Amino acid sequence: MVGSVTLNVWLVKLAISARLCGLPMRNIDLRNLRPNIIDFEASGFGEDSYPIEVGVVLANGDKYCALIKPASRWLFWNDQAEQIHGLSRELLVKNGKPIQVVAAELNAFLAGMVVYSDGWVVDKAWLSRLSYDSGIQPSFYLSPLEMILKEEQMEIWSQIKQEVIDDLALQRHRASSDALILQETFVRTRQLTTLTGSSLV
Repeated sequence: MVGSVTLNVWLVKLAISARLCGLPMRNIDLRNLRPNIIDFEASGFGEDSYPIEVGVVLANGDKYCALIKPASRWLFWNDQAEQIHGLSRELLVKNGKPIQVVAAELNAFLAGMVVYSDGWVVDKAWLSRLSYDSGIQPSFYLSPLEMILKEEQMEIWSQIKQEVIDDLALQRHRASSDALILQETFVRTRQLTTLTGSSLV
């Protein structure tokens, strides 16, 4: 009985997530459902950190990526974080887009959508900082990726993610690449954990 209830809850969540991804409620192939994914790179961690790059990949394959020019009061910088993402503050100042532009472009790209993050706690904080300091409220909703993950997917997530990383051979720790890796990992784990006979709702 518990297993049946869990499955029913999961199917409801998938139907809702499909609607949030802009897909019709009927005849959805759950094995190939692609969620909208967002990923941020940041100056470091902690309350003084801020977003320096954002990448989004939508269910339909459309992508958005932007370097973010630090606002005048965004001063915190972590050298260890720079070693991971490879973006210098000087590069961001020279080539990044102003925070108002990035916030407006994200709103235009994601208007009315739900977008998922695998690091919701920090990504939510960085999105909030972008929103507050730019004076532009998001027109979209940020949700934890775990909200649409089955337990079976979580169990194989790390293994499949590494396979995706190897197959796609993208530059890691860049926002757009990480977003695409997350989306493809979601699809592959969904395919591996969804029964053929239960693939359509």
